[in-house]
This record gives sequence, C-alpha cells and structure tokens, in this order.
Amino acid sequence: MARRALVMIEGTRSSRHYAQEVERLGLHPIILSANPSRFDNLAGESIRVDTGNLDALIHECSRLLATQGLAGITSPSESANGTVGKLCHHFGLPGPNPTSIERCCDKFTQRQLLAEAGVPIPAYRMATNAKEVERSAAEIGLPAIVKPAADTGGSSGVRLCRRLDELAEHTTYLFGEKHVWQSSPRILIEEFVDGPQYMAETMGNELITIGTMDFGPPPHFVYREWTIPAPLTVDEYERIAEVSLSCLRALGLGWGPTDIELRWTERGPVVIEVNPRLGGWAVPQLVRLAHGIDLVTEHIKLVIAEELDLRRRQSQTAAVRFLVPERDGTLDWITGGSQAAAVSGVADVKFYVEPKTPIDLKGDYRDCIGHVVATSPTPAQAAATLQHAVDLIDWSITPFPTLGE
Repeated sequence: MARRALVMIEGTRSSRHYAQEVERLGLHPIILSANPSRFDNLAGESIRVDTGNLDALIHECSRLLATQGLAGITSPSESANGTVGKLCHHFGLPGPNPTSIERCCDKFTQRQLLAEAGVPIPAYRMATNAKEVERSAAEIGLPAIVKPAADTGGSSGVRLCRRLDELAEHTTYLFGEKHVWQSSPRILIEEFVDGPQYMAETMGNELITIGTMDFGPPPHFVYREWTIPAPLTVDEYERIAEVSLSCLRALGLGWGPTDIELRWTERGPVVIEVNPRLGGWAVPQLVRLAHGIDLVTEHIKLVIAEELDLRRRQSQTAAVRFLVPERDGTLDWITGGSQAAAVSGVADVKFYVEPKTPIDLKGDYRDCIGHVVATSPTPAQAAATLQHAVDLIDWSITPFPTLGE
C-alpha cells in the first residue's frame, strides 16, 4: 500500500530536514512548487504547481488525497503559511489560522495589533512614497530602521539610516527596480532601539527556548552569530517569556512554531518582529543540540495530529558562526573546513559556495558563504570552540575589475 503523502508548499533551506523527518515518520514527502527543480535532490518528490493559485493547489491536493491519502499539509516557508492554513481548512486538516498568519506577515498590521495589545514595540510609521518616508523619519527621528512592510526574510531590504542622505539612498533603492516586491510597495520606518537582541522560539503556546542574535556591522543586519540558550538571569528570562507569549495572544497565533525577535532596552524587552514559522534554518539544529528537542519533527507531528514531546533531554550550549566576506569579488579559494570540523565540540561545518563564485554583497542573508556550529557544556566553552574552529578557515577574494580596467 502506498504511503500517505505529506505535502509541503514551496520551501527553504530547512526543506531537506523536513523531507528527511517526513520519511522517517513513514510518510511520503511531496513538495508543490512553482520551480520544483530546486528540490530535485531532496527525499520524496516535487511537483510543478502554480503555488500562487489556491484553486490549482486544491486540485493537486485533491488528486493526492484520492490516489494515496493526505496525512497533512505544511511549509517551512513563512510566505506560504497563509496558503497552508487555507488548504488545511479546506481539507479538514490540522493547520494554522490563515487570517492570523497573513496579518502577522504584514509588518505594519502586525505592529498595529501588538500596539493595541500593549506589547512594547518601537515607534513606527508606514509610507508609500519618498515624501512620506522623509516625513515619517522626521517624526520618529534618526537613526531609524527602514524596511519593506511585507516580510521578505533574512533582513532583505532592511537598513539602519543615520543621516538624511542614507535615508534618501535607501528609499530610492526600495522604490526602484532592484528590490523585488511581491505586492504594492510599502515601506516601514521604525525607531531604532539599541540593545542585545534575542530570539524566543515557541511551539503552540509553549516557549521552547530563548537565544541570542548577533549581527555584523551596520547599516545592514547580516547574521553573524546565534547562541542557544541565551545567558539570562531568572528575571530577564521571565520578562522575555511574558512579552513573547503576549505576542501570540495579540496576533491570534498559538498553533505551530513562532520565532519572536526582541531587543533588551532600558525599558526591558521590546519586540522587533514576530515570524509565524521556525527560527532561521540553523535554529532547529541549535535547539536539538542544546536541548535535545527536534522542532522540525515536533512541527510535523503537530501537522499529522500526533502527540508532541517538547521535554528538554539535555542541557548544552549550541552556537553558530556565519562566514561573511568583507568585500565583493571572485572567490579564489576557501580552505580549512576539514580542520575546523575535526575540532572537538564542532558539530557542523558547511561552505555554501565553490571557488570562482562571484561574491556580490547584498547586505542580507545572501552574504553568508558558510557556517560553523559548535556545542559545549557552557557558554564560554562553546564560544571558545567556535572561535578556534573559525580561525582555521580562510579564503581569498579577488576584487572585481573597476571601470576602465
């Protein structure tokens, strides 16, 4: 008898982990995608479907239901989760509330709902043209964060603007042809709140863990290092937990995974944004190494209506350092991966690029060319192990020829 299908709509870097866990649970992973060739090397199969067309997705899921049975529908991609909710509702399957997901993915609407519920957030405005951006920045004051109002993920299009010329430059970029909009252009201008940044990971209404987030130098917010769990006092943990769970109530979330980013300021935790999905693709790996909880597995179990087990099985510190070049150019070589992987306590080393790859820095997640993951019993040991491994890695980049060369 054919295994029941678990359908995933589109995907992210976490898709491989999802597909592997679906197979391990005895189900057949099927990815529905507008570009299925992206998933050719994953377990299961991929099928070409216009994933922006709900009727087309219903038709394909109905066919799968009739031919092999449908165990559940999900997606590791935040942008697809509203559609997942609609499909689950149509087929009577467990899934997220599509209205809540769509409101959460609109950063302006998200902030309105959080503000109405009394959740601490930065001051904000929305703009649809350059004059409104300038006026909003004047009201909030510089420095300010300027970014797309629709979620793009990975800090794409996000910039700290400290002066009027930077504000004008980034506004021109966002309203120009280089930034790709999935909907009508709307820009969010936010007060810049300074302080250590944290991420709170939840499943359903339960807080799983809190981690730290470090970024490279401004004006962009390129990942540098994440650590789980964060070294917090009892009071700090309880205050971040309280604010995080209040976000779920304010936004009507509470089914499935949520990733909440906060900064600790003079007034305590301030919510930067709420993402109705698992944290960035390395987060599930860090949670598994630190606490023994596989969030991908537990999410799939939720999707197929199996009982979850979110108990911590171990207490370690897990950290990831992202490898980010400092300039554009052509990657000549990158070495040291095997030496770094051999360091005691290193759990994973991966390079995303090959020699001769052009490096064109974007100021977002696409600038990362690799990562190193380490785990140790204490935060100090994890940090030392990570730094030792990273020091063994080196690369060379030849700058692109300048005009006239």
